[in-house]
Amino acid sequence: MAVVVAAVVGTLMTTVAPVGAAASVPLSTGSNSLGQLGSPGSGSRSIAGPVSVPRSVAIASGRDTAYALDETGAIWAWGLNDKGQVGDGTNTNRPTPVKLGLTDVVAIEAGHYHALAIRSDGTVWAWGYGALGQLGLGTTNNRNVPTRVPGLSGITQVAGGRDMSYALRSDGTVLAWGSNALGEVGDGTTTRRNSPVVVANLSGVVEISGGRNHALARLANGTVRAWGDNQYGQLGDGTTTRRTSPVAVSNLSGVAHVDAGAHHSVAVRTDGAVLTWGRGYRGQLGLGSTSNRPTPTVVPGVPASVEVGDGRDQDLRHHRQR
Repeated sequence: MAVVVAAVVGTLMTTVAPVGAAASVPLSTGSNSLGQLGSPGSGSRSIAGPVSVPRSVAIASGRDTAYALDETGAIWAWGLNDKGQVGDGTNTNRPTPVKLGLTDVVAIEAGHYHALAIRSDGTVWAWGYGALGQLGLGTTNNRNVPTRVPGLSGITQVAGGRDMSYALRSDGTVLAWGSNALGEVGDGTTTRRNSPVVVANLSGVVEISGGRNHALARLANGTVRAWGDNQYGQLGDGTTTRRTSPVAVSNLSGVAHVDAGAHHSVAVRTDGAVLTWGRGYRGQLGLGSTSNRPTPTVVPGVPASVEVGDGRDQDLRHHRQR
């Protein structure tokens, strides 16, 4: 499997592949002003080139920092480090990838300026910017090394929003923490949460995804729930009303995968159809216009897909090979 990190200034893009996937060398393209390409001396580049890390099974990128999970369960990180988001115990930018001290890692994720990891024992570790509680450590302090999030176990997936974090438990419930000004924690309030709280009225979840200020959860029955900011219709419930607890995404079933962008959302159905909703001002919905859509709409002309990935204002799709 070819793995690509796109490290672009001002863009939040996260790509995660499960451990056990075929390993490959990450590639990077875009700006290198802060070392975010992991290729010292290369300057910015428009053609993808290799990152100086071992073969990796998963990658994630924050705003200007990137991470790779190698085959041994170790994390390599590089780029902007002003808030400790590289995780090497310093606040020095790293144009060359450094290996972190955390071991037995099975998944990685990133928000704007913080990162999350799951170890094989189901615990969650966080580091980087903590001013809005997004590390879940009960404080608003930054951490420049991975630190265990108290009280979490049995975690199967983590997701990062801009200043929020989410964790999916093996029992199908979801916990969230961090900034909650727009209801993105999903506990029915707009109170900042410095420690994990349970997302209200949500069970049977098998996948989660965090956008800029909203989140998506795919249920085992193929339906989707959403909560948080809804200014552009990114929750898909037919309104632009902010939701502080999960609501059903309208007319959406048979979903196999979801992904949240900055202000828009994407889903893939089991039949391979791709649907998008939310903000469309830069054409990121793929619907032939720049209009917003408050409900899911099938993207025309896209071959049957199995996976989607969102950037801030763009989508990536992994098509079935026929």
